[in-house]
This record gives sequence, C-alpha cells and structure tokens, in this order.
Amino acid sequence: MSNKEIDWSNLGFGYIKTDYRYVSRFKDGKWDDGAIITDSDIVLNECACVFQYAQTCFEGLKAYKTEDGRIVCFRPDLNAQRMADTAKRLVMPVFPEERFVDAVKQVVKANADFVPPYGTGATLYIRPYMMGINPVIGVKPAEEFEFRIFCTPVGPYFKGGAKPITIKVSDYDRAAPHGTGNIKAGLNYAMSLYPITVAHEEGFAENMYLDAATRTKVEETGGANFIFITKDGTLVTPKSDSILPSITRRSICYVAENILGMKVEHREVEFAEVKDFAECGLCGTAAVISPVGRIVDHGKEINFPAGMDEMGPVTKKLYETLTGIQQCKVEAPEGWIVEI
Repeated sequence: MSNKEIDWSNLGFGYIKTDYRYVSRFKDGKWDDGAIITDSDIVLNECACVFQYAQTCFEGLKAYKTEDGRIVCFRPDLNAQRMADTAKRLVMPVFPEERFVDAVKQVVKANADFVPPYGTGATLYIRPYMMGINPVIGVKPAEEFEFRIFCTPVGPYFKGGAKPITIKVSDYDRAAPHGTGNIKAGLNYAMSLYPITVAHEEGFAENMYLDAATRTKVEETGGANFIFITKDGTLVTPKSDSILPSITRRSICYVAENILGMKVEHREVEFAEVKDFAECGLCGTAAVISPVGRIVDHGKEINFPAGMDEMGPVTKKLYETLTGIQQCKVEAPEGWIVEI
C-alpha cells in the first residue's frame, strides 16, 4: 500500500507493509554490519531453531510526528536494554544498545513517509525482533541469529481509543513460568492467544490475569500492565516477578511522582482491593493508557467511580502529560526523546 492511500485518521492496529526494514546476522560469534533492505520476506530452513523451539524475542516502540514536523522516538534505549535482558535469558547474543538505537533511527528515517501526520491519532509502530535461524533438531540453542526491525503505521490498540473498556478476570493463568514474565518473548504471548480469543468471543477487550499460585493477586493482561488510582489520588501499580517491566508503566510512575507530584506505590495488589480503587487503566507501548470502566469476575461486576463514558480525571492527566512528552509539547526528562 502506498502511504498516499492510507486513511491516517481511521487506522486500526494492524500491519501495513512499508518500504524498508533492517537486518543484521550473527554468525561465528559476531554480528555483521547490518543493512537496510527492501525485501519483506524471510527464507529459512525448515529445521530453523525458531520453528522448532521458539528461540525468538521481540520489542515494540513508536515514532511520532510532532506539531512542528519533527519525527521522534520515545526512550528506545530502554527497549534495547530490555531486549538484552530477554536475549540473555533465552541464550541469544545481545544486540548492542547503541546499534539497536541506531538501527531504529535508520528504519524510521528510511520510512519517514509512513510516519502518520501530527494530530491523526496514529503512530509508526516499530518492531525489533531476533530469532535463531540455523537448523536445530536436538533441544539446544541456535548458533546463528537474525536481528530485524520493521515498522508499520497503526491506529489505537483498543477500539474506541480513550473510551473505557470492559475486561474479565481470566479463568487461565498467565502462562509464562514464574520469573520469565519479565522478558518479552514470543512464547509468553503465544500462550495468551487462547485466553484472549475466548475473552473477545465473550465480548471483553482483555483478560485480567491473577497470580498462578494463589489467584488472589493482580498481575497484568495479555498485552499491558495495570495502573490503579486510589480515592485519595495515589497511583498504584502491581508488583510481581511474572509481570513484564513495561517501559510505559515506568514512565507513567516517573511522570506521576516527579511532574504531577502524586504519591506512587509499586506493590502487590490483592484482587479483593480492586473494587475500592477510583480508576483503573491498562498501559503499554501499543495502548499508551486505555481506561478500564468495568471488570467482570464470573458474573460479578466491578465498576469504577470514574464512570463508563470517559477516562477518569487522574488517568486523563497522566495520559495527557505522557503523550505531551512524547509529542514534545511537555518538556521531557533528559534522554527520553530521540529525534530522527
């Protein structure tokens, strides 16, 4: 699709092929120089490790067009760091942070025509990923890898944008083994595909996962972290070794405490206390912040005082401040904004 054919204001969250992508190969113990290429297809051996044992991981970040026409990215160094942590856990070679950030810049610059115009509500989603590519039939790590980045213009992750969504308490556990939820790997997300399909069939936007051991503590959804606002205006985020360390969540906590002067608590959250919160939201790169209006727990409903029709006042202030930073309308902490 040509960028001229894109209806920027009505984009969904889906894949649109852009012109260029980045690829670098790891072989004989080192990464090659990497290059921007045009071919979107990947040809691998049928026994490639990624197919047999899912040795793969990925990241997600966005590029934005500012009001004055600049193109910027938000905290790509943290995506590089998180991917490095994931790679180590999956016995994969680390792609150096400075090369990661440079590759992001190269891909976005090459696809500048696909960065949605300012004010459309759309962004350029950037997907770095890595996979084991040599044939492996015994259970062991690959020896050769590819690091790639592609990008695609996207609209809001949840239909309705800033309108509050309804989620359900999942009957299933967050499938990642304890301690591995903090890596961003395909296997973590693949195991949540069945629960989210069931949730969508039942009319819910997402699942709320509780801890697998006791099913009494809030963890996360299939693709986002939770944030809660207490009735006295405190920001509360769930703490668990199985929760992905969301860059957006960490940024929101910084914004709340250091820019908005809010009290912030990162702690275990009992499901029994959820009914007492004033506001609830989901946060992540794709969603930024999506308000939750209702949680359904096997027929029992928790409705938040902020209402079902619009984002709660504190959540809205957090959202406007964070997106203001991303769009360079609000002064950003040092190093948060990288201009392309």
